[in-house]
This record gives sequence, C-alpha cells and structure tokens, in this order.
Amino acid sequence: MRPVLAIAFREEVTLVEASVERAVLEFPGGSTTVPQPSDGVLRAVRLLFGGQATEDDIADQALDADGPDKATATLYYLNRWNKLGLLSLRVLAEGQPVVTAVSMEGGIILENQSPSDATRFRLSRFAYLRRERSELLLETPLSDARAIIHEGLGAMFIGAVAKPRTVLDLCGDRDSLLDTARAFLWLLRSARLIEETNEHGDLAEDRTPQLTQWAFHDLLFHGRSRLGQHDYPMGATFPYLGRIPPLPALKRTVPNGCIALHKPDLFRMMRADAPFAVVFERRRSVRDFHGPPIDAAQLGEFLYRVGRVRHVVEPDPVELRPYETTNRPYPSGGAAYDLEIYATIGRCEGLERGLYHYDPLHHALARIESTGRYVDALLSDAALSMGVASEPPILIVLASRFQRMSWKYSGIAYATILKNVGVLYQTMYLAATAMGLGGCALGAGNSSLFADAAGTDRISESSVGEFVLGNTEAAD
Repeated sequence: MRPVLAIAFREEVTLVEASVERAVLEFPGGSTTVPQPSDGVLRAVRLLFGGQATEDDIADQALDADGPDKATATLYYLNRWNKLGLLSLRVLAEGQPVVTAVSMEGGIILENQSPSDATRFRLSRFAYLRRERSELLLETPLSDARAIIHEGLGAMFIGAVAKPRTVLDLCGDRDSLLDTARAFLWLLRSARLIEETNEHGDLAEDRTPQLTQWAFHDLLFHGRSRLGQHDYPMGATFPYLGRIPPLPALKRTVPNGCIALHKPDLFRMMRADAPFAVVFERRRSVRDFHGPPIDAAQLGEFLYRVGRVRHVVEPDPVELRPYETTNRPYPSGGAAYDLEIYATIGRCEGLERGLYHYDPLHHALARIESTGRYVDALLSDAALSMGVASEPPILIVLASRFQRMSWKYSGIAYATILKNVGVLYQTMYLAATAMGLGGCALGAGNSSLFADAAGTDRISESSVGEFVLGNTEAAD
C-alpha cells in the first residue's frame, strides 16, 4: 500500500477565470490573479483542483509545458498560493484519503525528511477532535493548521497517538502500512498537530512552565476569540441574519406579584454624590456584612443606577443595526445588552426572601416561583465563593441570553459576554460605593443551580456572573 502525499487547492478556493490573459482564483476574504499565465501554470491549476497530484507531478508538467527556463514560474506561484493558505496536503493510500492538512494562516512547510522509525510522537493535551458537517477535524490552539481525519486508517492512526507511538507502533504487524504511517506522522508533525516525545513520553509543552499553567479550555478560548492563527469568521458578521430572527432587546417579564421599585431623583444624586475620584478611590471588595439589611428603596436606587433602560432603540438596517437595542447606564458590546439581572434576596427590608427578576424597562422586580431550597443554595454557594461562613444579604446574579450576542458576532460572542460582565461589575462597585454600601464581585458561580432555580434553559440563558450587595462599613 504505497502512500501518496498529494497537494491540492482547498475546497474554499474557486477558479473564476483561466485564459492566456489571466487566471483568477477566489477564496474567502479575497482573490489572487496570475497575469498571462504560462501553459505550465494553467496545467498546475487544473492538477491542483484534481486533488490527486504530487508536487513532483506538477513540476514535471511545468517542465514539459514550459521547459526548464520558464518552469520556475509554476514553482513560484505554487509557493505563493501556499503562503496565502490556499493549498492542502493530503496523504492518500490506494487513492483513498487518510488525512488532509490545511493551513489557517500562511502555509504548511513539510519538514526536510520523514520521521525515523524510532521516533515517538504524541498528541498535545491541547489537541481536540470535533465534527464539522460530515468531517472529523483535529485542531490545537498551538498550531495554525487543522487536519481532516478520514475514516479508516486516519481514524485508527489518530486514536493511537493519544499515547507515545512510533511508526512501528501504528502499524502493528501490518508491514504494508509502514509507508502510510510514515507519511501520516510526517504531515501532522509538519503541521505541528503532533510532537516528538522524550524517552519518558513527555512533550516539550509538558516541560514548559508557560504552557504547563494553561488549562485546555482557557488556551482554546483565548486563541479562538482573538485574531491570528486561525481562519474562522470573527466580529460582527451577523451569521444568522435572514435565517433566525434576533431575540428581542428585552426579556418578557411574566407579571407575578411584580413589585415597582423606588426611582431616585437623578439630579439630586448628581448633586449629592461624592466626586468621582473619591468614589473610585474608595471602591473596595466587601465580604463582612454585619450592618442592618438594606431596604427595598436602597435596592431600587442601586438597580436604577446600574441597570435601568434609558430608552429603546428600534432596528435601523441603514445604520447596520438590524436588531432592536437599548441604552443603559453601562456599555455593552453592540448595544445588545444580553445580561439579565436577578436578585436573590436573603435579607432586605420590605422584600420577602426569594429570587426576583429585574425588569429594567419598568424598573420593577418580578418574583420567580422558586422553592426556598434553591434560594438557600444560591446564597450558600455565594458564601462559599467569598470564603465566609454566613450567607450574604443579597446576591445579584447576572445571566446572559446568549443568542443576543451570537446572532451578531462570530468567534467573539462569549468573550464579549464576559467583557460585559466585567463592565457591569465595575458599574456595580462604583454605584455601591457612592451609596455607602458594600459590594463584592464573585469569581465563580453554579450555572446549573441558577438555571434550575430560575427555570431557564441553561443553553439559552444561564448565569455568567455574581455580585454580592449589602450594608456595612467593613472593607478589605
């Protein structure tokens, strides 16, 4: 079973024109033109769309068509297309694909020689397999390439390299697979999707302090929510425009004992509040809530300061805003305002213990029919997160309606949600400080517990942040 290392255009590349005047290739994000292409270049283009040619096949065709003096033009364009990330490399065995590697930024440069039979290789702990349509993709944030693992030999080989494996290990007692296994390891090593191990089976990443301290999901999230090292869509692409209607700007509140909140005099607050520099310098995280509980009027003022809707903005496609937005005291990515505010009341004068949803348009609280054990558990969970023994008086839970962000943004939707949480945390800190209250943003919370308590679908809306509020003069 002799393997072939074939070279081809990626499936996203299309040939717009191929004539003696020019050859035009289009790909996501741009196009490239070859002016007055030679016969050798045009033959190379046809071979690259065939998917079965080797680099030697292309070179031979260029020599045959253009002669040795002009054949270098074909190699020049081959190198150029590779640097543009337009080419894929594929290991074939008896005409069947085993693995296909695609560069997401720049090109894949094959190492000078295939690995020795004694060299052991292993997948990075940051590598992952996922399904895209009907293909199985191998990726890692440590590489700017991805591989399509084809069923059969490809799936068998990739499953094996979870452990340190040599070429002989991959083949077992099937000597006919040796060349295919060599080509498989050679291509994935060149694409930096597998790495050589030491005698103990460790990778270089296992001995590098910087990589040792990265968690798998953190490094993947960082790499895929920033530009560079990948070719996935990023930013305000509106991927579902015309396919799925956007969520409304405001979550519908079910009237269930809705409680109107105190609306403070905004102009009085502007006159009476301490100067911003003073408020900013006095901001502290407070965990000791020994004072009397705050009352409903204070909670109403706090929520009015931080979360109310000033006004609703209708969609305006001309302004590239094909969805309803709002204006509130804190900023939000795309003015989408995905965050919902829930108040878990332990002790608050004028309000019963329970879980409430804040209606920012009408400045009111809607009681959620939730059993007392959920409220106890949420408050107890917050105390544990703060590292204190007693439950906090009020826990503000920030929940995201995720599709408000993912309807507009590709690649950065969840990263933007977390930035929105940080912005609202700081807004809450400053409002609490200005009011003489204590606040503490929490680093962790239980999303499953919250979804059960609030009766939300955790895939559609669940907690992404928590903030404790109370009345105290003690700070740390």
